Formats: sequence, C-alpha cells, structure tokens
Amino acid sequence: MTPFIQHQGVAASLPMANIDTDVIVRVERLVALDPGQFGPYAFEVLRYRPDGSENPDFVLNREPWRHASILLCGPNFGCGSSRESAVWALADFGIRCVIGTTYGDIFRANCLQNGVLPISLDAAALERVRQAAEASPGRPLVVDLRQRLITDAAARLAQPFEIDDFWREALMAGADQIQRTLRLSDRIDAFQQAHRARAPWAYDTQIQE
Repeated sequence: MTPFIQHQGVAASLPMANIDTDVIVRVERLVALDPGQFGPYAFEVLRYRPDGSENPDFVLNREPWRHASILLCGPNFGCGSSRESAVWALADFGIRCVIGTTYGDIFRANCLQNGVLPISLDAAALERVRQAAEASPGRPLVVDLRQRLITDAAARLAQPFEIDDFWREALMAGADQIQRTLRLSDRIDAFQQAHRARAPWAYDTQIQE
C-alpha cells in the first residue's frame, strides 16, 4: 500500500447524494478483473454513453478534472453493497483522497485498508473546500495527513480535518491490516509460546481414544 503523508492533486466535485458502490463499479466487472485493472470502469454508468463513447457532461471526462486525484463527494458516498472493488476502481483511476460529509461504513473501512484517505467534514467546511477548488479549476489542493490540514495553492483555504490516530499512522506508513499484523510477528510468537506453556492441552492435536 502506498504511504499517504501529503498529497497534492486536482479536486473534482461530484456532489450527487447516495452514489452507491454499484455506480462506482458495476457488479459485472468483479469476476473479470483483478486489482489494478478497474480504473477504466470507475463510474462506468456515468462516464460512458450506451454506445461506449464518453459522456461529455460527466466531470471526470472534462479537463482538468479527468486528471483528478481528489474527489469532493456528496452525502452518503459509497453506500450500498460492501464490494471492496469500489475502492479499487477509485484507486486505479488515480483517486487518493475522497472528501465528503458521510460515507457508507464498509466503504470507508475499505478506503482505509487500500490507501485512499476518506475525510469527513461538516457541510459548511465541505462547501469551503469546494469553493476553493472551483475558484481556480485545475489548481491543486494539498491534503497534509501529518498536519491534518487541507490547503489550496492560493493560500485562501486552511481546513483542518479529523482522523483517528491509528488510521493516520497506518496510512502514513502504508500498512494495511496484514502488514501491521506481520510487524507484530515476534510478539505473536512470544504469546503463542507462553500460552502453549500455560495450556499445552490446547495444542494437543492427537485424538484421545
């Protein structure tokens, strides 16, 4: 997982409420693709017309937002089914950070596990960020996880945000749950050895007749 310490990127505004995971990536794509291949299919139902051509009205098909790496979301973003591939689609497209008011709980957890920073702001704070991004289209926002701060190139915006210390440190280290567990392997081994000494019966795999 790529560490997230400070990210600078173009922010695209997608204010629609209740964009669910089926809109982010269609269920038909789940069985045919591997992580790393989902980028062209992110927001497929919004990005493309029925004939396969790009929808020119969709923000991520327009300059400069087709290069966006920060997404300003509407409420309840990522609701619906629990498919992790929705986050894979965002990450494969190039999204490193989503900023909104509320998210589907499982979607938010999947973001944290895959190196995509989900920032929750109140509606007024989100509108300030949106206005700063729209005031200078194509000018990047800076998301500083170390300082828990969103700024813009014109120095008009300095929006703090909150994130749990545990997840902040995990994202900055680029460590998912498996990687964090492996880093504790010495302590896990020590516990297992001590527990085996205290309760050897739990480790006896022979069937007693």
